[in-house]
Amino acid sequence: MSELDTFTCYPLRIDPKTKALESLTPSRALEAELTAVNQLHRALLGIDGGAPVPPPPVPVNPKRTANVNKLRDSGNAEFRKGRFADAIRFYSLGLQMALTRPVWEPPQLVHEEVATLFANRAQAHMATQGWAEGAVDAEASVEAKKTGNAKAWWRRGKCLYEMGRLEEAQEWVRRGLEMEGDEHDLLALRVEIQNRLDTATSAL
Repeated sequence: MSELDTFTCYPLRIDPKTKALESLTPSRALEAELTAVNQLHRALLGIDGGAPVPPPPVPVNPKRTANVNKLRDSGNAEFRKGRFADAIRFYSLGLQMALTRPVWEPPQLVHEEVATLFANRAQAHMATQGWAEGAVDAEASVEAKKTGNAKAWWRRGKCLYEMGRLEEAQEWVRRGLEMEGDEHDLLALRVEIQNRLDTATSAL
């Protein structure tokens, strides 16, 4: 049997002052190994702490940012032309690219991109009366960016209203007003929802 076929556990201790490793069991071979480790440790400690540190890598890939923006702009152009299916396709591609950014890139950047793309795709779904799809996308936009995103709050509320889910729409708009303040479109939608609720109640 060779030495490689066996494993022997040797007790070690660390000097509290020097942090050097020491063997508690006499062994010439082990002492030689520990000496090498301790020399390396001292060499690392001797490195000048003031030595220049290379700058971190660029945290954001500019090509990916440009592509996300290009896809969003293409979706907007298709929407203005009334080609809503194409607009949805461009927004979806932009979302796929934004959501697959490397984990080291700033999360706030991802939230901003995703919030805009989901809100725009919700609008495109609404243009084709895809109320359920629009409601889902608008909610996803709000999850990514809860404040400064009044359009997404309004779009989900409008989708819920169009689907006849009036109580949900009312609660959603109430929450939106708490986050966005007295935003004009949300206030108008709240009145619209309340009028329809009143009409439904009086008809009973």
